[in-house]
Amino acid sequence: KMEPPCRSNVAIARSSLMLARLPMRPRGRAMSVGVSAAGPSSIDWASQARTLEDESPLMIMDHALSSFEGDIAIAFSGAEDVALIEYAHLTGRPYRVFSLDTGRLNPETYQLFDAVEKHYGIKIEYTFPDAQEVMELVREKGLFSFYEDGHQECCRIRKVKPLRKQLTGLRAWITGQRKDQSPGTRQGVPVVEVDPVFEGLEGGAGSLVKYNPLSNMTSAEVWNFLRVMGVPTNNLHNCGYVSIGCEPCTRPVLPNQLEREGRWWWEDSTSKECGLHSGNIKGGDETSPEDDKAQEDLFKSSAVEHLSKSELESLLDGPRDKDTIVVLYAPWCRFCQAMEESYETVAADLQSNSNVRVAKFQADIERDFAAEKFGLKTFPHVAMLPKANKSVVKFDSERRDVSTLSMFIKAMASSA
Repeated sequence: KMEPPCRSNVAIARSSLMLARLPMRPRGRAMSVGVSAAGPSSIDWASQARTLEDESPLMIMDHALSSFEGDIAIAFSGAEDVALIEYAHLTGRPYRVFSLDTGRLNPETYQLFDAVEKHYGIKIEYTFPDAQEVMELVREKGLFSFYEDGHQECCRIRKVKPLRKQLTGLRAWITGQRKDQSPGTRQGVPVVEVDPVFEGLEGGAGSLVKYNPLSNMTSAEVWNFLRVMGVPTNNLHNCGYVSIGCEPCTRPVLPNQLEREGRWWWEDSTSKECGLHSGNIKGGDETSPEDDKAQEDLFKSSAVEHLSKSELESLLDGPRDKDTIVVLYAPWCRFCQAMEESYETVAADLQSNSNVRVAKFQADIERDFAAEKFGLKTFPHVAMLPKANKSVVKFDSERRDVSTLSMFIKAMASSA
């Protein structure tokens, strides 16, 4: 059995290439904001986020721990967010770690909890769901109701409510959220923010601060860090699992899939969140206010053809003069706004191709029609209308970048 490396000599023993990216503590103390007795609301956290945006994860972690001392804790899920614990250890400051034991975790996750406690010499603060609520849910709906009516109810009982209770004893918490985990839903992840959902020790809005030190890291960068530092990891990662949650709701991902496509795979891609970080989720049509519908139109490039309802009906009914890719959108939808540039780029690249039409249809004003003809549930909804037949092929990926959209068109079109 191999013993863990000597932690006191970690800066010498590990790769100088990685540690060069991790400035140690001299600057960290100067950056601390020292939250006063007035509570987190006394600080301009938006300004702090701008200041910290380009700092390393280690510096952000040091800022968090020095600012809140014993009133902050790391939320550890038993996956690659173990990197947070390593960063906290490297600061040399005291730190707390808590985990939500839902009762449905994989055995490998429990094994990692034990390995992490021994590796760092810490005790994880475990929190559990209310036994009565779990019993009532299971007795009424069975053990796997989430496959039929969605995961939100189970997650609310097993994860969100226990988390809410845990956070009422803190003034800040630290999560492993990253922007690249799911470009469709996790783009709004600042490195530090006032938590928009949960309340902290003082109670009320603005009483809890949330740090996301890994926000700007990619999955590859996180894993390089874990390997270099010799950090214990979940054995499920060796079996194709990337994002790891409860056992019934997690599966391995295929090559080139986004990591969170392995979570709640039976649901629409924009629903792949459990509620723990809903304040950072730019959640489709349900969260957009009615008065935003007057917002400026999207996909205004001349390379993107605007389709009226009658024109789209004609394409659906056939015959079709060319292959058509169409985005069903709402101007106020943040997901639609996020893909505007990539979609217009694809349109410009194909402008000289007379065999492919790149089009748009504003579906928020024709929801019933879009739902009936395309199965629209959330925005944006991208589909291909092949020239060869009357089928409608949904673009089902969370990746809406130029390369992925182009590959989809090439795979579906007659001659793209």
